[in-house]
Amino acid sequence: MTLGIDTSGIGKKIFDLAAEIFPICRSITGTGVRETLGILGLHIPLEMREVPTGTKVFDWTVPKEWNIRDAYIKDTSGRRIVDFNDSNLHVVSYSRPLRATLPLSELRKHIHVLPDQPSLIPYRTSYYSETWGFCMADDQLRSLPDGNYEVLIDATLDDGHLSYGECVLQGESAEEILLSAHVCHPSLADDNCSGLAVLTMLAAALKDMPTHYTYRFLFAPGTIGAITWLALNENRASNIKGGLVVSCLGDGGGPTYKKSRRGDHYIDKVMAHVLEHFSPSGTVIEFSPYGYDERQYCSPGFNLPVGLLQRSQFGKFPEYHTSADNLDFIKPEHLDASFRILINAIEIIEHDRRYVNLFPKCEPQLGRRGLYNAIGGDKDAPSKNMAMLWLLNLSDGQHSLLDIANRAKIPFTMIRNTADLLVREGLLE
Repeated sequence: MTLGIDTSGIGKKIFDLAAEIFPICRSITGTGVRETLGILGLHIPLEMREVPTGTKVFDWTVPKEWNIRDAYIKDTSGRRIVDFNDSNLHVVSYSRPLRATLPLSELRKHIHVLPDQPSLIPYRTSYYSETWGFCMADDQLRSLPDGNYEVLIDATLDDGHLSYGECVLQGESAEEILLSAHVCHPSLADDNCSGLAVLTMLAAALKDMPTHYTYRFLFAPGTIGAITWLALNENRASNIKGGLVVSCLGDGGGPTYKKSRRGDHYIDKVMAHVLEHFSPSGTVIEFSPYGYDERQYCSPGFNLPVGLLQRSQFGKFPEYHTSADNLDFIKPEHLDASFRILINAIEIIEHDRRYVNLFPKCEPQLGRRGLYNAIGGDKDAPSKNMAMLWLLNLSDGQHSLLDIANRAKIPFTMIRNTADLLVREGLLE
């Protein structure tokens, strides 16, 4: 139980939501995005925003809307050897409509494979150039005989809208914590059904809870979605105290935190503390301008304090952007652990504050107040005793609880609970 949230069974709930949205064909626009947002909106108060094709967003333009109904490659017997209905990864996202009969030599120019992973289907996109293509297993392509093949891509590429979803949970303060996940990938479980499902369940857990900060959950297409949100909400950006982009939260690697562009901002200190004390296998890496939407939020014109939370790092695990990133690859226990990392981070953000020692001249007599005896026999007693001493020494109005926890190398939760005890005893305020 953290922040008053009952986390029992949360990994299974997150997995079930990820499994529900997994089959949907998503891209940077289209009905798949809207269908996904509609499902997420059954759990949280989600507002869907629609931005018309042609809208200028800084140096970019909202593209045409892409929707696909069917696609296949048929052999001479009429058998579908590649079928969009079997896997929506089979079609290059944003492929233009096509109906043709082509010899294998010509068809090969439009087929993407993974020779080093010959049994897997790759994930490929072509958002900003009008072309077409299919993806298939290299083993299958090598087995195809010469001859003519019937090719169909039943898709539309027309003026429409870019869709994104926002859930804003108003707190006491106008200062915001941004939590963002990309909604543009098709049937890839870790990247990013896991991130969408974790953030949805996190918002569901927080929606009825009084908080100091306002929490903004953003579900938007990668790159163009974040750029669009920033262009339309430039006046709101200054309210963002800190934030996280999340992806790949369901596998067994990591966890990994990539720092914001600032590198030493408050959110970076929070996440480093959480990983050190609650996920000892975790790694903190430096910022780079390549990755997910943190690079848009951290662009120099905004320089927002937004980092990236993942388990395995994108591009560094063999299942990444392949058909192996399926529902067997993610596990409820890893989704549960990712959820708890975020909850622990929010606990710090919500409860970090500065105290003043009311007896600053030498140590107050703790034994006389029964404070040592109060925790005697507790296996954590030595750490709790040290927490009291660190709090009394550094509670000078200049150091926050997180500062003290980091200096003392003691988990924030223990520092916070000990601070509450010292307040009740009249030693801190």
